[in-house]
Amino acid sequence: MLHYMKLQNEPFGKIKNGSKTIEMRLNDEKRKLVNVNDNIEFTNIVTKETLTVVVTNLFHYKDFNELYKNHDYLSLGYNQGEKASPDDMSKYYDKEEIKKDGVLAIEIKVI
Repeated sequence: MLHYMKLQNEPFGKIKNGSKTIEMRLNDEKRKLVNVNDNIEFTNIVTKETLTVVVTNLFHYKDFNELYKNHDYLSLGYNQGEKASPDDMSKYYDKEEIKKDGVLAIEIKVI
């Protein structure tokens, strides 16, 4: 199955160069359809460039605190030495949404 997701310019570039291997999302109805070996086509919202990846693993968590405890910050898209915080995700997702749906770490590999 092929899924479509949009990304900001910086994480798009990090996925493209292979340094970001985990995409973090709310585990909403759309993401509940994602399975291992599915493809995701990411669209850079700035440049409109697209990139296709394969899903290699899925990790379900109750919140971003739990997700951050279980994954390397570099794989989540942070730079070496950069402070990584689960609170960074609050600019994308409301606490009530997170409580309702949980979160998903999607491990990916560029095709």
